Amino acid sequence: MAALRYAGLDDTDSEDELPLGWEQRTTKDGWVYYANHTEEKTQWEHPKTGKRKRIAGDLPYGWEQETDENGQVYFVDHINKRTTYLDPRLAFTVDDNPTKPTNRQRYDGSTTAMEILQGRDFTGRVVVVTGANSGIGFETAKSFALHGAHVILACRNMSRANEAVSRILGEWHKAKVEAMTLDLALLRSVQHFAQAFKAKNVSLHVLVCNAAAFALPWSLTKDGLETTFQVNHLGHFYLVQLLQDVLCRSAPARVVVVSSESHRFTDINDSAGKLDFSRLSPSKNDYWAMLAYNRSKLCNILFSNELHRRLSPRGVTSNAVHPGNMLYSSLHRNWWVYTLLFTLARPFTKSMPPASCLPQGVLHSGMLQHLYA
Repeated sequence: MAALRYAGLDDTDSEDELPLGWEQRTTKDGWVYYANHTEEKTQWEHPKTGKRKRIAGDLPYGWEQETDENGQVYFVDHINKRTTYLDPRLAFTVDDNPTKPTNRQRYDGSTTAMEILQGRDFTGRVVVVTGANSGIGFETAKSFALHGAHVILACRNMSRANEAVSRILGEWHKAKVEAMTLDLALLRSVQHFAQAFKAKNVSLHVLVCNAAAFALPWSLTKDGLETTFQVNHLGHFYLVQLLQDVLCRSAPARVVVVSSESHRFTDINDSAGKLDFSRLSPSKNDYWAMLAYNRSKLCNILFSNELHRRLSPRGVTSNAVHPGNMLYSSLHRNWWVYTLLFTLARPFTKSMPPASCLPQGVLHSGMLQHLYA
């Protein structure tokens, strides 16, 4: 157990604690065996439980497997700058003969991003996250990057995007991450982003449509549309259309649309039950910021559902996800009334993880869970 504590992966399951003189080891192909130093013998079954175990998943982010000059395998933790001969995955073993599964929910509101991604290796995968320089987008981009993915932060403000890239590289210098310009309030910018991305000649395995505007005063974009509607929905809709061929070519691929429970508190149909286009991009006299946000989120849901219906036969799935009730972020910054409301609600909300301590973050566990639904 001391070796596990040294690796930062304490085993707290008393049933699995080994008797004195026993050591837990792993084979190169992921099977667990037990060495009895007193009797100088080895066996596959746990000396107390009689169970056989194997390793679940890949090495945690930041870890690499190396071989010393004697041919013995050891493990390097690049995040904490230390080495050990104990496989860190021993903290995440599973039974070779698992018992009947229970009805217990696997993930809940307290699940962290690291628990969702444990054992996942995204090496060779390409992920695009819009609005990734802060908040939910940044934490999502960072989680993917720290697990080996090539992550592109698609942001309007390149200065802040480059700062976000530097923060991720500061946690793991081998992370493959870059920033590209994307302004969803300008359809020409969306088109330019798609062209620049395609010019890279890479795949696209995950597209996270995260960027959003909230509580904006009424304004029109240069394309002549109400800003909240264009940024939250139409810009992403256009982006997916432009990248649809890349997604299908990269299948299996996935689109994740960050929506909100607020989609339930609005309608986009008129009194006759027909789609009312004037509600999507209302005039100044008919505009209410909260209602505009709700309608854009309803459009997110409808779009994601229809996208899944059309593209799932081609290997591209789509999910819409609500990141959490009253999630505390900077989304409310545009009006002091909402800032006050979010401040009062903060003790009862999910929160962003501290910059130096990702495992405490629970904000985007729901989003990441949908990647494996």
